[in-house]
Amino acid sequence: MRLSTFSDYSLRVLMHAALRAPERVTVDEVAEAYNIYRNHLVKVVHALGRNGFLATRRGIGGGFTLAMPPNQIGLGQVMRLTEADETVIDCRERSGGRCRIFPACRLKGVLDEAAAAFFAALDNYSLNDLVKRPAEMKTVLKI
Repeated sequence: MRLSTFSDYSLRVLMHAALRAPERVTVDEVAEAYNIYRNHLVKVVHALGRNGFLATRRGIGGGFTLAMPPNQIGLGQVMRLTEADETVIDCRERSGGRCRIFPACRLKGVLDEAAAAFFAALDNYSLNDLVKRPAEMKTVLKI
C-alpha cells in the first residue's frame, strides 16, 4: 500500500506544528523546511484545520498551531481523513465492467483485511510518537 502525497504532507505539517508548539507556524516555513511546493501545503493545512487537527488564522500574523495536544492526534484518524479510500481494489468498478472472477475470488477480501490491519496498527500511535526526538528533528529541519 502506498500513501498519497496528501497523507505524507499532512503528517509533515502536523509534526512541524508539534515541534514548534505552542508557537504559530506558517505554510511558508513548512514548505521551506521540507522543500515542498507551497500550494500543496495550503490545501493540506486547510483540510487539517477544517477537521479539527489544526487551529488556523489567516492574514498578517496568521499561521497555524495544533488544535489539541499531540498525544490526542491519532495517526489512524489522520490517515482515514487523508486517504481518499480505504478500499485497496474495487472489483465491481473496472473499465470493462465487473471483474470476471468477482463472485468466486477472495482477493478483495484479503486486501480489505490487510488495509483494516494497516489502519488498526496506526490507531496504536499518536502524533506524539512521531516527535519523540524533538532536538534531533529540530536540528535537521533547522527550526
